Amino acid sequence: MKYLQNVTSPQDIRNLSIAELKDVAADIREVILETVSVNGGHLASSLGAVELAVGLHKVFETPKDKILWDVGHQGYPHKLLTGRLSRFNTLRGRGGLSGFLRRDESEFDVFGAGHAGTSISAAVGIAQARDIKKEDFDVVAVIGDGSMTCGLPFEGLNNAGHTETDLLVVLNDNEMSISENVGALSRYFNWLVQSQFYNKGKEQAYALMKRAPMSERVLKMIHKLEESTKGLIVPSLFFEDLGFRYIGPVDGHNLDELVPTLQSIHDHMPGPVLLHALTTKGKGYKQAEGDAIFWHSPPNFKVDTGEYKDSTAQSYTHVYGDTLVELAEKDPRIVVITAAMATGTGLVPFSLKIPERYKDVGIAESHAVVSAAGMAIEGLRPFVTIYSTFLQRAFDNIMHDVALQNLPVIFAMDRAGLVGFDGPTHHGLLDIGYMRMIPNMVVMAPKDESELRDMMVTAVNHTEGPIAFRYPRGGVTGADITREPVALPIGKSEMIRPAEGQVCILSYGHVFANVMKAVKTLSDEGIEVAVVNARFVKPIDLEMLREVTARYPVLLSVEDGAIMGGFGSAVNESLVSLGIRTQCEILGVPDIYIEHGDQSWQAEVAGISPDKIVERVKSALARSASPVRSSADDTQPKLIKTDAVARPA
Repeated sequence: MKYLQNVTSPQDIRNLSIAELKDVAADIREVILETVSVNGGHLASSLGAVELAVGLHKVFETPKDKILWDVGHQGYPHKLLTGRLSRFNTLRGRGGLSGFLRRDESEFDVFGAGHAGTSISAAVGIAQARDIKKEDFDVVAVIGDGSMTCGLPFEGLNNAGHTETDLLVVLNDNEMSISENVGALSRYFNWLVQSQFYNKGKEQAYALMKRAPMSERVLKMIHKLEESTKGLIVPSLFFEDLGFRYIGPVDGHNLDELVPTLQSIHDHMPGPVLLHALTTKGKGYKQAEGDAIFWHSPPNFKVDTGEYKDSTAQSYTHVYGDTLVELAEKDPRIVVITAAMATGTGLVPFSLKIPERYKDVGIAESHAVVSAAGMAIEGLRPFVTIYSTFLQRAFDNIMHDVALQNLPVIFAMDRAGLVGFDGPTHHGLLDIGYMRMIPNMVVMAPKDESELRDMMVTAVNHTEGPIAFRYPRGGVTGADITREPVALPIGKSEMIRPAEGQVCILSYGHVFANVMKAVKTLSDEGIEVAVVNARFVKPIDLEMLREVTARYPVLLSVEDGAIMGGFGSAVNESLVSLGIRTQCEILGVPDIYIEHGDQSWQAEVAGISPDKIVERVKSALARSASPVRSSADDTQPKLIKTDAVARPA
């Protein structure tokens, strides 16, 4: 690295020549490769956006001018150009740089971005605020063509074109989201790329007209002919009819072409402008260029060879995907729907073995849910398979289009709970609350991968309405998955460990493993604790609550979700409804955003690690034996709260 080390802010590249900018771009790729090979992260997307970041920061006066990066997958070059080189080796590590964009990390991160499709709408809002305040700066939104499968970008484009505010949208077109793009929009952009001849021909025709004297009537006829022809052969008319001036396509890796184009837009083109830049995901690293899906977020690897350790460890995601194939081969009603995440949700085997019943709708979670409702009406059993954090985007459709009509749609929520290094934008902590509040919905979570298989069978057999189950990111417990899965009785828990002591823990979901570790520690110290595997948060097992409160004076619940509205809240609501005066002490994720880091550390911060569970059980026992209940629990995790995260003191 020879050139990037001298760049402490974008100002340092604004006087560089194109040749020098190319050297900076090469250094950026080197640093990204070296860091991601060790820390993990989003590789291919960021490698594909290097020249875009260099060109934009070269031309626009950031941070006065505002650049908004959609999703954040493509944001690493931007971080390296904006004073974060010295800390880049901390990427995604505990206390280090985020893998996404965060306003509290840098003044250059104008808008936090973890979910796709938000950049244009946010940029429109910033541009309109600028106009209202009569300020003077440029606003740029960079969005990938994969994000254009969302509905939100088109809402933003529609509004921007209508208001005619000054705004530049850079369409970073690499023909991919995380997986290959799907649908009509993908075909549309591919066609647009093939229509480059039109723009070049148009430029040549205009040059000819400038040299030849023509009457006003002839010019009008030529213009009408141009518009009618363009409507037939050039898809750019779509953006122009929305009120945008369309420029491109341009080579998004050719700084000789890209920088002058951006400069021309900056200097001479007011109003809404869309620049269409063609890029290659994984550019500059042949392994990533050859398999951009795998190298989107690869495991640790050797930069020089691309060699990586091929982990054979099972995960809940793998178990889910394999079991879904197993069930679908026996039941022709089963269909699966995902939102541009075949690999991340373990559905590649299904897509290859049963392609006719595999539906990838692109980054369109709302459409996924509503289309599943339509399938359910026709007698199919759709599995809507989406990360917990992304399913939040379709909350209204779950309520209005599925539950209100009591349709038997199955919701499989991957990445539930604390997700580790992706951090607060990707934690799946809210699904327990937002699912259990919806009438007609059944909500469950398995204690291990064997029970996950049981719950999948339970979901297929449940025809009285919608049903949801959640499962975590990461490795499994080693439970037996060779036995035939069976349907569980709806709303029934199981007593896993009876005990003669005073304490009973109600466990919900994968955090059961932490509970059992804590119980062993307590047992070794002579403290016996009963354990119930709740299985269901809705409907909750009221008979079980009557039994355990009659037997155990101290009750605790443990969950890897938000305390507010979660499983423990459901337990206490049920106790009140039963007229039982016992209260359940809730262990779960407090009302904070937990920063990126490894999952065990996040569990410690949240207070649901084995050690924290042990502390809370002892504290609860001490309070139950004391005639005066303390107003504060000293064993609660000490938290230092900032605008965005909470860290252990």
